[in-house]
Amino acid sequence: MKRVNEMKQAMVILNPSSGNEAANDYKAEIVEVVSDKGYNVTVKETKKQDDATAFAEEAVNEGYDYVVGAGGDGTINEVITGLAKYDNQPLFSFVPFGTVNDFARAIGIPLKPKAAIAWLKEADTEQRVDIGKVNDRYFVNVVALGAVAEATYDVGVEQKTRLGPLAYYIEGAKTLAENKIYPLTFKVGGETIEEEAFLVIIGMTNSIAGFERIATDAKLDDGHMHVFIVKKLAGFDIMTVLPSVLAGEFKDHEKVHYIKTNELTIESTQSLHTNIDGDEGDDLPLHLTVLPKHIRLLKK
Repeated sequence: MKRVNEMKQAMVILNPSSGNEAANDYKAEIVEVVSDKGYNVTVKETKKQDDATAFAEEAVNEGYDYVVGAGGDGTINEVITGLAKYDNQPLFSFVPFGTVNDFARAIGIPLKPKAAIAWLKEADTEQRVDIGKVNDRYFVNVVALGAVAEATYDVGVEQKTRLGPLAYYIEGAKTLAENKIYPLTFKVGGETIEEEAFLVIIGMTNSIAGFERIATDAKLDDGHMHVFIVKKLAGFDIMTVLPSVLAGEFKDHEKVHYIKTNELTIESTQSLHTNIDGDEGDDLPLHLTVLPKHIRLLKK
């Protein structure tokens, strides 16, 4: 039930540890900007995993008009997870304070806090955007599987603070020498595809792991996920993959099988872990679907 109040209600969900604790330093500025938009602001600070999801659900159930996230990709995923369960969602926007900030890159939100808050101040346009669902979890940006994806689990807070996105690239590069491949079965559109893959990336936006030209066809509301199956890489192949990413030609690389779909099942005879929006995800099998235009995003 909506609150009886002459002012609209907004909730700022802030992860105070994000951005090497920088998020907390900008709390007052974020509250001021949201207040200036005509909202009565409540601030909720996360202390543990899934707090942001619980706060977002609270915002829906108590009739808030607007929810603003402040944190990294994991925090934003949690907030959207809380909102995604309901039809009567408030507007949503956010200030990025993470290491990679893929969703912010896809939307065009500046990555520097001051600039991002200025962007938030000017945000006045609602757009319905897609999200994905993998088994019982939601994802905003990417699901990845393979040794490279698993290597990101080893990136510590200190590494992320000191190196930023480079920390993930370093850990991922360590797996290239192994070039381990996995037998995978993909079921899509009534077709079954068998591939031995080194890496699988399923993206919802054009920005994946900080690279903004991997899924060049991706739009925030195109109703599709973009699947890149990277096959076993021989010596020279490794030298050509990165240039193809930078040139926006990744899907056309001879070692990449590209699929554009709104539903997908992935199975394997081997145990294989996943990475969902930068955090440890479910093991296979996976069933992935697109929830088209599911989130009410406030943007410029």
